[in-house]
Amino acid sequence: MKNICLEMPIVTKCMANDCAYNANSNCHARAITIGDSLQPGCDTFLKGSTHIKQVQQIAGIGACKTAGCKFNEDLECMAESIQVGMIRNEANCMTFALR
Repeated sequence: MKNICLEMPIVTKCMANDCAYNANSNCHARAITIGDSLQPGCDTFLKGSTHIKQVQQIAGIGACKTAGCKFNEDLECMAESIQVGMIRNEANCMTFALR
C-alpha cells in the first residue's frame, strides 16, 4: 500500500459514543468528512456497538462541505482541531462557527 502524509486538523474529542470509530471518546477513523452545504454533520459517523481496534490512529478532518463555516477554506477545515458531539441524535462538528 502506498501512503501519503498530510497535515490536517485532528479530532480532539468525540462524544458520539455509539459510533464504531469511537473508543474512549476519541475518533480513530483515518479521516472524517464534515457536513453538507448547510449542516456540519459528521458524514463518517457509523452507528455500531463494535468499536474500531486501531486505537493508536487519531482522526483528521479530510474534507468539510459546510460552506457557511468560518473554518472552511476551499472545502477543507482550517481549524486547529475540532470536537464532535451529538445534537438531536446526530453527530455534528461542535467547532462549527458561522462566517
